Amino acid sequence: MRAAVMYGAGDVRVEDRPDPKIVQPTDAVVRVVASCVCGSDLWPYGAMPATDTGRPMGHEFLGVMEEAGVDVTGLSAGDLVVAPFTYSDNVCDYCARGLHISCRNGGRYGFDGVDGGQGEAVRVPHAGGTLLRLPVAADSALIPSLLALSDVMTTGHHGAVTAGVGRGDTVLVVGDGAVGLCAVIAARRLGAERIVLAGRHEARTDLGRHFGATDVVAERGEEGIARIRELTGSVDRVIEAVGTRPALDTALGAVRDGGTISRLGVPQYEQGPIGPAEFMRNITLTGGASPARAYIEQLLPDVLDGTIAPGRIFDQTYTLDQTPQAYRAMADRQVLKALIRP
Repeated sequence: MRAAVMYGAGDVRVEDRPDPKIVQPTDAVVRVVASCVCGSDLWPYGAMPATDTGRPMGHEFLGVMEEAGVDVTGLSAGDLVVAPFTYSDNVCDYCARGLHISCRNGGRYGFDGVDGGQGEAVRVPHAGGTLLRLPVAADSALIPSLLALSDVMTTGHHGAVTAGVGRGDTVLVVGDGAVGLCAVIAARRLGAERIVLAGRHEARTDLGRHFGATDVVAERGEEGIARIRELTGSVDRVIEAVGTRPALDTALGAVRDGGTISRLGVPQYEQGPIGPAEFMRNITLTGGASPARAYIEQLLPDVLDGTIAPGRIFDQTYTLDQTPQAYRAMADRQVLKALIRP
């Protein structure tokens, strides 16, 4: 099969790799219908040390089950399925608590001999606990929005949930990338009255307004914080969807005392301000990697009936062989989120 492999910073290649096969009785082989490039893929794309072996890429995909191991239940060959961005058994103590990201038997695509999602097919471990059947055909117009449930929409939802967004809240979303825009969808869905989107890319913030943002703040740093406070006084909840220290500083500067900040962006820093000043403000700092498997069933009905349409974040479609171009376009901020069709 053909699949994308990263060999170092800026070096993504599409090459021939062995076809996936059932290894464990809980495995399934999924023929990919759609996948995409994640914003988190851009961190290794910018900084990964060169390697001779390469790393299979991609962790967001949906497709048609071709084969299942003898212990896979609830799914059949021919089912259209969506894969959360990590696999999990859905039975361990962490999964039972809705924290599938910490599954004791789970793992990540592209590591430990498991295929990446940016390819023609994937061996999915613990398929019965991981994959969810979709009640549409593989050519459905809903495919982009259903693919978003694999990671980006469930991650935005995780930010809104962990921030405690509720009816009547004023919410700040820091970052106009795909996750930030999905966080706007999620905050609106949970009843936020006012949603401020901090971003400076007009096409993206316009989409954010369509999704439910009531205000846009393009300024950054202290100027941005002052503008947010001018608009709102202070915000109840912040969803930080970038992962840089300046983004966290904006969140801390804008949130009210007693408010909550949820970090969604993978942190590109090791230390942050947690000293006496923050302590005295009783700010809750939460967030983390989304347990996507726990959220897909909650969000799926709203995608199916058109209440939410996160697939609009995909603004360019590439063939599998064009995956290196998709990475370049996203890294250069020419594309918000690239959809890949094998």
